[in-house]
Order: sequence, then C-alpha cells, then structure tokens
Amino acid sequence: MSYLTEERKMIQQAARDFAMNEVLPIANKLDPVEGEIPMELRNKMGALGYFGILIPEEYGGLGLGAFEYALVAEELARAWMSVGSIIARGNGIYGDASEEQKRKYYPAMARGEFLGAFSLSEPDAGSDLANVSCRATREGDQFVVNGTKTWCTFADGADFIHLFARTSPPEEKRRHVGITQFLIEKERGKFPEGVTGSPIRKIGYFGWKTWELHFDNFHIPASTVIGKEGRGFYTMMAFLEIARVHTAARAIGLARGALEDSIVYSQRRVQFKQPIAEFQAIRFKLADMAANIEAARQLMYFVATEVDSKRRCDKEASMVKYFASEMAERVTSDALQIHGGYGYTKDFPIERYWRDARLTKIFEGTSQIQLRIISDRLLGGNE
Repeated sequence: MSYLTEERKMIQQAARDFAMNEVLPIANKLDPVEGEIPMELRNKMGALGYFGILIPEEYGGLGLGAFEYALVAEELARAWMSVGSIIARGNGIYGDASEEQKRKYYPAMARGEFLGAFSLSEPDAGSDLANVSCRATREGDQFVVNGTKTWCTFADGADFIHLFARTSPPEEKRRHVGITQFLIEKERGKFPEGVTGSPIRKIGYFGWKTWELHFDNFHIPASTVIGKEGRGFYTMMAFLEIARVHTAARAIGLARGALEDSIVYSQRRVQFKQPIAEFQAIRFKLADMAANIEAARQLMYFVATEVDSKRRCDKEASMVKYFASEMAERVTSDALQIHGGYGYTKDFPIERYWRDARLTKIFEGTSQIQLRIISDRLLGGNE
C-alpha cells in the first residue's frame, strides 16, 4: 500500500525544501546559543499554511488531516524539533470550541498570528493528569485562578494559553471529573496581571522557553471556558491520538537528520587510510538505523490514516509514539558514536538531535505510560 499520493509528495517536498533551506541554517546558528525561533521564520511558516493544516478551509485553514500534519512535522523536526513543534501552537483549539470561538480565533491562528501555549502539567500532575490541583473558583461571571502549572513551553511568546484547572473537587473514584479548559488571551511577550513565570533550565528543546507559571488570584471571564465546564480531562484525552502521531513524526525527523548527517560524515571521515564508511561496523550500523527509521515511519503513516478515518486508535497511537521515540534515542546516540569526539561538540548538530530525541520519550506521555496503555488494551485494564 502506498500512502503517499502525488499531492502528499508535493506537500512533503515543499516542507523538506523549506526545512533544509530556511530552518536548518537558523537552527545550526541559534540552538547552540539557546536563541529563539525568529519571528521572520514564523511568518514564513504562516504564509505556507503550516499553522492551519488541520483547520477547515471555511476558517482559513488548509483543511487537511493528521497524515499531512505528520508529513510536515517530520520535515521541520529534521531541521529543528522546536520548529516542528511550534505548528501545534496553531492548528485549532483542542476541545469543543463553539462556532463563535472558531470564527473568532481560527483565521488568525491559521495565519500564525494567534498561537497558544498549553498549561496542563503541575509539579504533582505530570503523567497523572487527573491529579490537577490548580483551582479556578467561580465568582459570578468570572473565575479566579490560584495554583502552579509547569512545563508550559512558549508561555511568554504565545497569544493565548490553554489552561486546565480544577473547577470542582475530584470524586473519589473519578478523579478526572471537575477539570475545565480555559482559553486565556494575553499580550505576546508578557504575562497578564496575576500570572508570573519562572523559566525552567532545560538541557534542550531550545528555540523557545519553557516555564513554571504561578497564578495568584488571576481573574478570567466565564466566557473563556472551552467546551463544557468540568469536562477538560476528556478534552486532553481526545487530542492525544493526534498529539502522539505528531511526537512520532518529530522523533522520526530527528532520527533521519542524525542518519543523513552520519552518512555524509562517514564518507568524509578517513581513518586507517580509508573512509570509515568502508568499515563493516559503520555500514551495518547505518543500515540498522535506516531500517528502524523506516519501520517507525510506516507505522506512523498507518496510525495517521486511522486518525483521519475517525477510528479509535489510542493503542496504536501509543505504539507509534513509544516505538518512534525509543528508536530516535537509539539512532541519535548511534549517530553521535559514529561522529566520535566531534559528535560530543556543538560544532555538529548531532548533539542537538540527541538531546531533543531524549525528550520525545517524556512529553505527550512517557514511554512507561505508553506501555501501560498498550498493555491495558491487550490484557484489559483501565479504560
């Protein structure tokens, strides 16, 4: 079965050309100094429609699916994972947005002019998202938010924040009930009054900052609720299938970058009077890397197709996220080894791929969470 139609091949090639010609030179320059994704690059991405891939055409988007989203994400992440990630800050509101909210936000979002940040995790609510304790207390036609959120990437540069906060106490056997999603508009580059942030000193995923946010009697209108009050946990779960396909695509892009750079390096690097590509140990390593990347890609194509067909595929989405992220860490580590001492320097992008690949095993659900989901579907467990 060939997943790649002529239209998809054109989308893929256009994204590849953009990534290699526009994104990669910027990544090689800015990532080593922890610089941020330039606005000029974001504007070019907006013009190409990358922030509106999933947004219906009637709202100004491209009206495409998870498959095309994954194609573009892989190409962008091959150059810089942060750029492959920022497209998720557009591409619609995850949740049951009203028609009024869609018409208000989607056109600007599709152009890349209205991008968001996700504020889900907390110091004690990472893999266990039902443990959210940040409170939003209703006072008339407003909510007052108090609490701490963490791992909120792009919180400063975003135009809005997807906030998940508890609006009613958890039930003993249904802890996920009572979490509500809010869309908080804000001025780009600043935090609103009542919100402060502390940047997290991370080891990779540069191009933007990741924050711990503190809400202190922060007031928001009740009209900022997305979907039904108390149903935010279901919103989180609903978007995870496509989010995990997106993570798989980013992991594959990183691994592919590492492979392609290793092929070039092994043909140029001479030891014992011959290119190291002539040694069987290197040749077989490259072959193994390539086989694993292609296996992950084909699984991703299948799962993206299932998502677009509206069939439940939470097990398969966990499989591809798990397989691709574990594969990416191995492949980028092998690539660093092929580069030897040079791989451990910032003079080559291999260390960037390696650092960022390690993160794919953590966000959008750790590898261990994916194994739990898969095993529960195989053997019976929590639904």
